[in-house]
Amino acid sequence: MAIMNKKGRIIKQVSNDYSIALEEEIVVCKARGKFRNMGLSPLVGDFVSIDYENRYILEIEKRKNELERPSIANVDQALIVTSVEIPSFSSNLLDKLLVILEYNRISPVLCFTKMDLVDENLRGEMKDIMNYYRRIGYPVYENSDPALKEIFKDKVTVFAGQSGAGKSTLLNRLDSHLNLETGEVSIALGRGRHTTRHVELLPVLGGLIADTPGFSSLDFKGMTNTDIRDQFIEFNQYREECKYQDCMHQKEDDCEVKRKVKEKEILASRYENYLKFIDRENFYPSMKDRN
Repeated sequence: MAIMNKKGRIIKQVSNDYSIALEEEIVVCKARGKFRNMGLSPLVGDFVSIDYENRYILEIEKRKNELERPSIANVDQALIVTSVEIPSFSSNLLDKLLVILEYNRISPVLCFTKMDLVDENLRGEMKDIMNYYRRIGYPVYENSDPALKEIFKDKVTVFAGQSGAGKSTLLNRLDSHLNLETGEVSIALGRGRHTTRHVELLPVLGGLIADTPGFSSLDFKGMTNTDIRDQFIEFNQYREECKYQDCMHQKEDDCEVKRKVKEKEILASRYENYLKFIDRENFYPSMKDRN
């Protein structure tokens, strides 16, 4: 008897159980042992062929991108949820996420939360920072912006950012039917308790949103210093004006990027973070940034 094959997308993984959305239903399948022998594991977001009768994944289609932690594939965009207070704003973490997302061809969208918790001076500083990221080409929102609901249609979106920044709270606000668990922020640690324990794609606002345990690994795996440099998108427009063709904007003379930093055309924190990222002693984030 011929095997009845069907195609679908993995929308949830719990241990070795994969929930796969077919055209007419959702089925739970196991992964065949051959994937382990190939050094390949199915990921949430994968398009797969399955043995419908025996509930096994047979083939995984080619991915356009993938992330390791959280383990997810074929992501269109990432919403970076960035707190301005409790936990405090971290430009280092924000820029690290932007580099990783740009390198993996995932479009970043920035969302700043808890602006109501800061005084006028800090609010003004944060507005200037938000305007800078908007000026260099990133979509930037506050969590209260109604227009935020429009970005999800027909896209797979993963959430990223500090634990305790309000990712689950924001998801609940976007779609009250989700009723996701939220965690309080630890004042002592400046970070929240993880409330999401598995990877799942949720239908929200005409698209799919990945509810994940978060980015627990923030290294630059597989990236050279040149790769890191090239993900700082505003640097690229000045490279032809540098004295050296392959300028690293570090110790070289007649560097246009360094000149633009002095002229405050490039945000100083962005440049400082870049120097830390290409310094191998600072290559990995602190444990605080990992949460």
